[in-house]
Amino acid sequence: MSLTSIMNIATSGLQTAQAQLRVTSDNIANVHTPGYVRKTVDQTAAVTQGYGAGVDIARVRLATDRFLQAAGMSANADAARETVRYELYDQIQTRFGDPSGDGGFFADIDKLFASYATLGESPTSSAARQDTIYKTQALFNEAAGIATQIQAARQEADGRLQNAVETINPLLEQIAKLNKTIAAGTVINQDVTGAQNAQQTLIDQLSKYMDVKVEARANGGVTLRTGTGTTLVGEGNATLSYKAAGTVDATTAFSDIMITEPNGTRWPLLDGVSSGEIRGLVELRDIDAPAAAARLGELTAKMADELNRAHNANSAVPAPTSLTGRNTGQSLTNALTGFTGKTTITTVNSAGVIQGSAEIVFSGATMTVNGVAADPTTFLATVNAQLGGTATVGFFNGQLRIEGQAGNGIAIADDATTPSSKGGRGFSHWFGLNDLVSTKTPTFYETGLSLTSQHGFDAGESLTFRIGSESGARLRDVTVAVPAGTGTMGELLSALNDPVAGVGRFGAFSLNASGALSFKAYDASATTMSVVKDGTTQDPSGVSMSQLFGLGGTGATRAGAYSVRSDIQQDPAKLALAQLNLSAAAGTPALSKNDGRGGLLLADAGKKNVNFASAGGNSGGTKTLSSYAADFAGDIGGKASAAKTRSETATALSQEADSRRASAEGVNMDEELVNMTTFQQAYNASARLIQASKDMYDTLIGMLK
Repeated sequence: MSLTSIMNIATSGLQTAQAQLRVTSDNIANVHTPGYVRKTVDQTAAVTQGYGAGVDIARVRLATDRFLQAAGMSANADAARETVRYELYDQIQTRFGDPSGDGGFFADIDKLFASYATLGESPTSSAARQDTIYKTQALFNEAAGIATQIQAARQEADGRLQNAVETINPLLEQIAKLNKTIAAGTVINQDVTGAQNAQQTLIDQLSKYMDVKVEARANGGVTLRTGTGTTLVGEGNATLSYKAAGTVDATTAFSDIMITEPNGTRWPLLDGVSSGEIRGLVELRDIDAPAAAARLGELTAKMADELNRAHNANSAVPAPTSLTGRNTGQSLTNALTGFTGKTTITTVNSAGVIQGSAEIVFSGATMTVNGVAADPTTFLATVNAQLGGTATVGFFNGQLRIEGQAGNGIAIADDATTPSSKGGRGFSHWFGLNDLVSTKTPTFYETGLSLTSQHGFDAGESLTFRIGSESGARLRDVTVAVPAGTGTMGELLSALNDPVAGVGRFGAFSLNASGALSFKAYDASATTMSVVKDGTTQDPSGVSMSQLFGLGGTGATRAGAYSVRSDIQQDPAKLALAQLNLSAAAGTPALSKNDGRGGLLLADAGKKNVNFASAGGNSGGTKTLSSYAADFAGDIGGKASAAKTRSETATALSQEADSRRASAEGVNMDEELVNMTTFQQAYNASARLIQASKDMYDTLIGMLK
């Protein structure tokens, strides 16, 4: 071996040791840098014509463990998903109050019914009346406040989705730029570990927002894809787009988060995202919060309905001089059709003595009034005639109104043996003539309509449904027009279920015996339906189709729709606690101020079995208000607890994955100090070889002199 070869070999050793020391110093300097992956130098023996020629640096690379990297990113995505989901759901649960404590919404329900029981024992107490009215209004205010908080949580989630998109786009752009830097350096065997470390940090940040799949590229850099293979970064970067809805309520239809791939193809993003903060925000906004809102709406509506049921069976003393019903959303003909049983409208003077009465006996689409035959077209005239001028009955814009004449009050009572009934509600209750709790739109959806009933919507009016996938992505928006024809519910149902122009490809609407319209998806686990736009107006009520039937998120809006009737709030004496005595002898009062039976009836409203509709994942069924409230409280508390557990578990797994990854990829100071000493010694040894070669050269040159 020549002295030149020895010199070259020693020089290669010197350069390699210097490179190793440079990498070691970089590792030591970044020992506390979060996410830093240590560098290693791959060195190989140099061979020239079969002879050893020293050492070469094959490459400088990161000590990346692809398995731990993938596990860590997956765990981080899950932790971000569950944490944000719990964080926002906890805001909702907190607003309900402690379900096991004496305060909060659910405890206040029981307190209200107890207050009515106390009032029933002392109906003449003005203070007790005022206190009970206050508690009733406070409870519905509380429900409205909770409903507002639920929508506020949805709005926050929606806003954070837009923020996430605005954060992700620069990350994708920077990752794509680093791909070019890494690829260019890799071609000439340049050290690109600095760019790779920076890129991995960006990928780690991205993985908190969405789950990503990382593939190493042959020429350096990475390809990033979603779970379904949509390209995030490849030859360029994808771009996400989303605009938050702004003000959010229970009926808000959100737009899709769209992704435009580097090749220009545009897709809904959510189909490929199963974890990360984006998935957690969407699940809270579109699943968890709407479920709570729907159950709250159902509970509040049934609570109002049962209080109104009891209140309509009672009368204030003195009786009110006028009664104005709710907006039924129907024509008088439709409203009267379907009643059975018997009810009596009476007029009483200031002393409670009956002045006139109209006993109405229903039979399908016809009825008799004090024995005089009538039908929906002659109903008003017949009742007015039988009341003999003591009161006037009218129907305007979907509302029944009874006006007492000459100072007479109005009191209504159902027959004790065969009470009037339509969809389980008596005459006064169904029309809302003496409601305790009022609202402007229909809040129970058992309309009483049949397939032959007139729906009241004009042909050509339309509403748009959104059919969504399980992931939350939009499958299709379907606009259905009210069909021309005779205007029956059967025709409307056929139009809604049309497989081409309607929703028939995804599910079917049906009308039950009570006149409730509902949609059932063919695959309930994978298809959702919401209302994007409703341009229908029913004549004569003025309500839309979604309001009349509670379509989409309309049912959830009921939680904030109620208030105690304004005249009762202003005058507690108008709270109806007495019951009309139809058997009172002529000339004697049929109403008494000392009668508190109505208060006890209101108190018992919480104990009566009620038919609850399915809402928020709950199948409904027959339960008491108190039982449903208790179940709901347990559901809210249980979901909050489960969300907290999932968040804590996912966070712990993320921390464990990060710890293992850091152990495998991070800088070990002791190891690096050993390396430093080793490479220092190698450097010194190579330097001594060079010195020895020099000395030998000097000796040879000296011999030639």
